[in-house]
Amino acid sequence: MAGTAGAILILHDADDACPVQLSAELRQRTARADRVISVVLANKEFEAWFIASADSLREIGYLTRISDPSESGPDSVRGAKEWLSTRLHQGTYKPTVDQPKLAAVFDLQEARRNSRSFRKLWREMKLLLAPWISPTN
Repeated sequence: MAGTAGAILILHDADDACPVQLSAELRQRTARADRVISVVLANKEFEAWFIASADSLREIGYLTRISDPSESGPDSVRGAKEWLSTRLHQGTYKPTVDQPKLAAVFDLQEARRNSRSFRKLWREMKLLLAPWISPTN
């Protein structure tokens, strides 16, 4: 139970929508007076954050090879699941199986460096967790 100081994080794929516009719509639809609500959209897909940390995933043996997904960076990749499927050691990417595994081990700092939408998540998490984190952290 979050209690009265609880906050809500809504994490959603932007897919082909404009992240700014969709975020505003979601924020409006979910507004609550009793909770801080933060909306973060993975642009385009949640799996783009794995692409943003592909070097670390290759180093620990999850990916066989990597190549630049696009000149615009990982946030512009449409078809991130397919990108991962062609590079996973065990074959086809299955979100229900692979997403938790990759989320547990991908390099957050590398994703933060390479993905604008992940940096947004990072900032929002810092704001949401601020009441529980000591100033020295």
